[in-house]
Amino acid sequence: MPRPRKCRRVSSEPETVYFKPVGVPLRDLRELEITIDELESLKLVDYHELEQIEASKKMGISQSTLHRLLISARKKISEALTDGCAIKISGGDYYVSKK
Repeated sequence: MPRPRKCRRVSSEPETVYFKPVGVPLRDLRELEITIDELESLKLVDYHELEQIEASKKMGISQSTLHRLLISARKKISEALTDGCAIKISGGDYYVSKK
C-alpha cells in the first residue's frame, strides 16, 4: 500500500487560472493543467530565486518532492509554449498558509 500523499503548503491561491495564446479561442486549444503546488514550487525557486531546500521547507515537503514538482511544471509549461496550448492552474494536494 503506497504512502498517503502529504499536503503541500502554499502562500496563496492564484488570481489568474488560465493562460492561452492570443487570437485562438480556448475551445480550439489543447489544455494542460498545472497544479497549484507545482505553481508554488515554480514561484519559490524560479521567481523568488530560493534554493530548493529552502523552498521545500516553506512548502513543508522534502527537497526531492519539490524537485519532482519543478520538473513536472517546467515540462508542462515548455510544452504549452512550444505547442501553443492553454495552461489551466488548478488542483493538487495543498493548503493555504501565510507562514
